[in-house]
Amino acid sequence: MLDMIANLHPALQALLAGLFTWGVTALGAAGVFVARSVSRKLLDGMLGFAGGVMVAASFWSLLAPGIEMAEGAGGAVPAWLQAALGFLGGGAFLWGLDRLLPHLHAREPSTAAEGIRTPWQRTTLLVMAITLHNIPEGLAVGVAFGAAAAGLPSATVASAVALAVGIGLQNFPEGLAVSVPLRREGLSRSRSFLLGQASGIVEPIAAVLGALAVMQMQTLLPYALAFAAGAMIFVVVEELIPTAREEGHSDLATLGFMVGFAVMMVLDVALG
Repeated sequence: MLDMIANLHPALQALLAGLFTWGVTALGAAGVFVARSVSRKLLDGMLGFAGGVMVAASFWSLLAPGIEMAEGAGGAVPAWLQAALGFLGGGAFLWGLDRLLPHLHAREPSTAAEGIRTPWQRTTLLVMAITLHNIPEGLAVGVAFGAAAAGLPSATVASAVALAVGIGLQNFPEGLAVSVPLRREGLSRSRSFLLGQASGIVEPIAAVLGALAVMQMQTLLPYALAFAAGAMIFVVVEELIPTAREEGHSDLATLGFMVGFAVMMVLDVALG
């Protein structure tokens, strides 16, 4: 299977991986057909798991290979500085999107909507909140496949596949976290599912754009990998961890985080 994937164009690899992660988001959103609501404890544990996967992926699949690339290439800018600049740039990018993109988190009143003011309906704002999370995930997958195409030993198709699998796993609770609140808002199950899975459509788009960008500018690969890592860490610290802990299930969320981190670490080491 890996040999077949390795023979494809990197942009096509990124597209297929993005479609996979989008598909898992849709699978999670399909949970609305089973239940109108989901145990808050279960959801908090799954959100903690998602955070652990993203933190592990940020280091094992993005930062570490990026630093290794920068050290191997040499150059005037030290490897640690390239990683730091890219990492902070990714966080700043997501911070800017968070400030500009209209969105609303579940269980918050409509008056608490963030971003620029718009006449959008509450349901649209709820979907946009999860869509915002999916942008850096798609970019990370695309950058990983683009880096593998550069032929550097620190970035392989296998590690990129491991990253896509890990992100796909943590997309399941994210799909559930948007479709179930939409159902509680009074939408039908079908409409809740359609809107919930739509939050993941940005992932294949961002994945292809990320792969094409780094293929055209290979000298920026260390920055790009660190950028994707910084964007994902921003999402974890800004949204996933606070949301998983706000109902008092901090121990369960922490255990979920530990399991998610371990799963992603094993995936990357075993496959990469």
